[in-house]
Amino acid sequence: MCGIVGYIGNNNAVPVLIDGLKRLEYRGYDSAGITVYEESKLKTVKTVGRLAKLEEMLLVQPVAGVIGIGHTRWATHGRPSNRNAHPHNDCNKKFSVVHNGIIENFQELKEWLQEKGHIFNSETDTEVIPHLIEEFYQGDLLAAVKQALAKMEGAFAIVILCEEHKEQMVVARKASPLIIGIGQGENYVASDIPAVLPYTREIIILEDGEMAVVTAGSVTVTDFSGNIVAKKPFHVQWDVEAAEKGGYEDFMLKEIHEQPRAIRDTLTGKIDRQTKKVVLPQVNLSQEFINQLEKIHIVACGTAYHAGLVGKYLIEKLVRIPVEADLASEFRYRDPIVKENSLTIIISQSGETADTLAGLREAKRLGSRVLAITNVVGSSVAREADDLILTLAGPEIAVASTKAYTTQLLSLYLLAIYLGDARGTLAETDRISMIDALTEIDVQVEKVLNTETKIKEFAEDFKNCENIFFIGRGLDYAVSLEGSLKLKEISYIHAEAYAAGELKHGTLALIVEGVPVFALVTQGDLYDKMISNIKEVKAREATVVALAMAGDHETAKSVDYVLHIPKTHPLMTPILSVVPLQLFSYYAAKARGCDVDKPRNLAKSVTVE
Repeated sequence: MCGIVGYIGNNNAVPVLIDGLKRLEYRGYDSAGITVYEESKLKTVKTVGRLAKLEEMLLVQPVAGVIGIGHTRWATHGRPSNRNAHPHNDCNKKFSVVHNGIIENFQELKEWLQEKGHIFNSETDTEVIPHLIEEFYQGDLLAAVKQALAKMEGAFAIVILCEEHKEQMVVARKASPLIIGIGQGENYVASDIPAVLPYTREIIILEDGEMAVVTAGSVTVTDFSGNIVAKKPFHVQWDVEAAEKGGYEDFMLKEIHEQPRAIRDTLTGKIDRQTKKVVLPQVNLSQEFINQLEKIHIVACGTAYHAGLVGKYLIEKLVRIPVEADLASEFRYRDPIVKENSLTIIISQSGETADTLAGLREAKRLGSRVLAITNVVGSSVAREADDLILTLAGPEIAVASTKAYTTQLLSLYLLAIYLGDARGTLAETDRISMIDALTEIDVQVEKVLNTETKIKEFAEDFKNCENIFFIGRGLDYAVSLEGSLKLKEISYIHAEAYAAGELKHGTLALIVEGVPVFALVTQGDLYDKMISNIKEVKAREATVVALAMAGDHETAKSVDYVLHIPKTHPLMTPILSVVPLQLFSYYAAKARGCDVDKPRNLAKSVTVE
């Protein structure tokens, strides 16, 4: 998830590019760069770091031209660095490309191009694109781009400049957003609408499988085969701030709705669709190590810790290895027993969480191999770990984590299946059924999001409550902890989660008439026990909202309200059941007039102990 801007017209492109990138910097801020057509040459200036650093460079190395492209990066392939920053060029610097997305077969393409003599300068998947175009180019830019597109697998939004075609830019989209802004004698390209709103409100949105040739005075849209596609611009009426949020009122709501996309991106390249096996390119655990593995530690804070609790259940069930889940702030100070034949899983959205990073270093000091699950390539956690699973959630702006949590869950599912398969503890039929469920989970999350109106009504009903409780068993208990945290951190309602079987050991003293209790009832093997626990709180006149799977008609007989999630593999329910809890927390906070993106006393990344 990065920012793309392009301009072609009669004015200097550089101020437009920089201004557009500033409006997209929330999409990526690891590095930034521009390419401008200046004096018959493509001039590229780029740097690691935030956009301000690029602006400083342009004061020292000024460039100017009436056609240009720019990019602000959120690293996926290759750490943040000068050479990994976009735009990328071919061997002879006749082509310049910016790209969002993932080229799944980039390694295969890179090796093929290297055999043909192409020299690569970066670690990125993007760099194969200009080299492919260079390989196919025979004077016709559009034809070369089409040939390159036919070779590429994955998701991409790309903008291409060619030194020999200074009057045009070529753009293409597959599963990654790209728009064209229509001006008077000038046109614009961007990955998101906010970048162009100061200049035009007439927008063409490219669909998957469409490309376009953009000049100062025209836009010609075709499919990848060259067939003309008629496109009518629409007029944008949002203001700039609303546009940055994609039309959503807050970043948190936008990020909740981005979860299907984040799930698809995180799965990209990690599942072999033919063999129905998990592929983890940056995990290099030998078969010998996996066979000798005796224990797994999961170390994380806050929401990431709650993901780790789900991971504990999954790994113990599928891999049959003991797992300890630790709060990072406690792990290093309790003198943990970490043996050589152990794996420590470190989970951190930012990759810079101070307690978690300290836990990583303590685990390594004690001789454990470390696997990181993080959202930021090049972060301290990513660099210092032995193995890496990258969550491709994209930048998360709201303090309360949503899409980062679901992609952390997804990564733990992938790892559990991978280890279970490698150790022979996961039957082939079970592996296949879980892989099938994972590949459908993005669509099922979208179905949950479609129940938003009903959840908003619940939130309005409960906005004045002082206490709300969450109960569940097994995986449902782990998810209830995250639901409770979401509610308290943004609505300031006192919320607690309990293992439902613990109610009679003290917690029932807090259950009085009218107190809302969210009961998660998605685990079939614990269903009867859970219904008994619900009856315990109903006997104390609590108001019970149940979260159950579609097709469950019995639970409604024991509760006041029911929300349903789509039917899925029983182990997959946490990815679905957390979404209604996120939405409930959001709307409860809005109903109470709270700033959901910036809750009091909290910061996005906790970089001090």
